[in-house]
Amino acid sequence: MSWRSYVSLTKPRVVVLLQITALCAVLVHDRMYEQLSIETAQTMLIVFVGGYLSAGGANAINMWYDRDIDPKMTRTESRPIPSGEVSAKSALYLGVLLSIAGVMWFWVLSNEVAAFWSAFSILFYVFIYSIWLKRSTPQNIVIGGIAGSTPPVIGWAAAEDDLAVSTESVTEVMQSLVDIGSPLPWLMFLLIFLWTPPHFWALALYRSEEYGRVGVPMLPNVKGPERTLIEMKIYAIVLILMSLAVPSSYGVLEVGDTLYLILGSNVVGLSIWYASSVWRIDLSEDRDETGRMPTAARSFFISMLYLALMFVVLVTASFGVTGAILGTGVSLFAILRIESRR
Repeated sequence: MSWRSYVSLTKPRVVVLLQITALCAVLVHDRMYEQLSIETAQTMLIVFVGGYLSAGGANAINMWYDRDIDPKMTRTESRPIPSGEVSAKSALYLGVLLSIAGVMWFWVLSNEVAAFWSAFSILFYVFIYSIWLKRSTPQNIVIGGIAGSTPPVIGWAAAEDDLAVSTESVTEVMQSLVDIGSPLPWLMFLLIFLWTPPHFWALALYRSEEYGRVGVPMLPNVKGPERTLIEMKIYAIVLILMSLAVPSSYGVLEVGDTLYLILGSNVVGLSIWYASSVWRIDLSEDRDETGRMPTAARSFFISMLYLALMFVVLVTASFGVTGAILGTGVSLFAILRIESRR
C-alpha cells in the first residue's frame, strides 16, 4: 500500500481534465470583465484544489460502490480496491472526507453558489449516476454526464464576486443558483453534456461486452451498434447547432462583428469536423490486433481533441480579434495534422 494507491482512487487524469475546463471558465470570465490580474491566478488555484477534492472524492466513493464488478472487468481489475492495495472501507472514508473538504473549501474561500454546485456534482455522480442509473438504464452516461459538466459553472461562479444563495423563496433560490452573471458558463456546461455521449459511445462500440457481463447496460449491448451510431450522429448534429449560439453568449458581440464571425466560424467548423469523425465510423470494419474498431477509436480520440480545442478557442476569443485569429490558427493546425495521418 502506498500514497499512489490512494491518489489513483481519485482518478487523477480524469479529474485534471475536468478542472482544466473550470480554469478556462475563470480565464474567460476575468478577461471578459477586464479583471485579469494576480487575483485570477488565486481564483484558479482555489478552483483547481476545490474541484480536485470534490471530483476526486466522488470518484473514490464510486470505486467503493463498484467494488463488486471492478474485479470482473479487464479495464478495472487493477484498480486499488480489486487489486487489494486499498480496503473498501478506506476508499469510502477517503471519498467522503475529500468530498466534504471540497465543498467546504469553496464555501470558505469562494462563495455559496460555487459550493452548492460542487456539492451538487458530488451527490449527482454518487447517488444518481453510480448507484441508480449506471446499472439500470443504457442512457446512464447521458443523464450521468450532468455531474461531469459542472466544472465550468463552478469555475465561473468562483470568479464572480458576492454570489450568495437566496433563501426568500424556492424561486429565489433557483434564480440565485442559475443566474451567475452570464449564459456562457451554461453554454460550456451544455457543450460538455452534449459531447459526453458520443465521446463515450465511440469507445463502447467495441468495449461494452464486459459491462454487459457484469450487469451494466450499455447502449451498444442493449439497442445494438446501429442504434448507438444513430444516436451519436444526433448528438453530433446538436453540437453543431449549439455552436451557432457561442458568439452571442459573449454578450457584447453583435452579428456581423469581426470577432463574432471569426469565433462563430471556428466553433462551427470544429463541430462539423468532429461530426465528420462520427459519420466515418464503419461498423462493418475488422477489428485490429488489440480488438479496437479503428474508425470508432479515431472518433474517440478526435472527440477529446475537439473538446480541448473548443475551450482553447473560447479562451483565446476572450482576448479579442487577435486572440480569435490565434485560436483559429491553432484549430486549423490541429485539424490538418490529424487529417494528414489518415
